[in-house]
Amino acid sequence: MSEGVCYTFEAAIEKAIEMEENGFRCYLRAISILNNKHAREVLRDSALDEMRHKQELEKALLNGTMEGSVRMQAGVQTMNLNYMLEQKALSPDADVRQALAYAIHLEKEAIDFYQKMIDGCQGAPMVPVFQQLLNDETRHLRQLEDMYEEHFLTEN
Repeated sequence: MSEGVCYTFEAAIEKAIEMEENGFRCYLRAISILNNKHAREVLRDSALDEMRHKQELEKALLNGTMEGSVRMQAGVQTMNLNYMLEQKALSPDADVRQALAYAIHLEKEAIDFYQKMIDGCQGAPMVPVFQQLLNDETRHLRQLEDMYEEHFLTEN
């Protein structure tokens, strides 16, 4: 999406659905190759979040509005762990640490996407939709970062 471009409500929701579907498919592909049960579980939870987003967006497309959906008042601060974690494709022998890093990068991509949509649509009626999704993605990212910090950044 180029800067300053805003889509119609329907087109914007379609782009968001595509983003969520792509995220879901990335998680699904990764899950299908992983041998580590716990790593698969981490990615499964993230895939379910993407699926819920897509379903919420599809309902909005059908109804022509996002009204009635659960809204977060504000986003949460993230630790920006994606800057210190290497982004790479997962191999079958990837562990939980690598799966979390993979998920952190996917969530950061979603955050960047929704921020670009907001920036390109300032003042348009769909901005609250993208703000809601951005807030939810930051919450997901923060949960993943907290899990990473708890298990792999402890001071021992």
